[in-house]
Amino acid sequence: MKVNTAELIISAVKKEQYPNDMKPEIALAGRSNVGKSSFINKMINRKALARTSSKPGKTQTLNFYLLNEVMYFVDVPGYGFAKVSKKERDAWGRMIETYLKESKKLKAVVLLVDLRHAPTKDDQLMFDWLKHFEIPVIVVATKADKIPKGKHQQHIKQIRETLQMEKGESVHLFSAETSFGKEKVWSTIESLL
Repeated sequence: MKVNTAELIISAVKKEQYPNDMKPEIALAGRSNVGKSSFINKMINRKALARTSSKPGKTQTLNFYLLNEVMYFVDVPGYGFAKVSKKERDAWGRMIETYLKESKKLKAVVLLVDLRHAPTKDDQLMFDWLKHFEIPVIVVATKADKIPKGKHQQHIKQIRETLQMEKGESVHLFSAETSFGKEKVWSTIESLL
């Protein structure tokens, strides 16, 4: 998909604030420092619509980005590194869970993992949770440019095994630096819309 228009419509914390049109939504989930904002910016051809930060855990709301007036990317708070209280983390957890379970327009979740490392316990929990609630998951391994091409398969195997992915479920490689994998991720997203 070629994105011609992209805008942040709302940063929501509760259901009443979600956009109430019937456009399909693709949620983006992942650890705080996995490169979600860079992924969004590369996918929509913008330098800084989604703000990147050197401090993990900047996203604290559900950010609805309207793309081409036809669909939303919904950036959910990252899990893991954010230096916030347990109470705040629990509140984020409830906010994310409510959205993922109750949005009628959610078509899939792009689960971003870092190709350089095995998925974390949090990544595994998120993957299992999405599978349990039968929400389609697109696993995207970011930072592919940081691993030599000859080692990609070995890292993909590690991700597949750690997440206990089934035969036929794919891991998409992606690099925000080089755009590697962008077209493939878009075609997977479009097939679920």
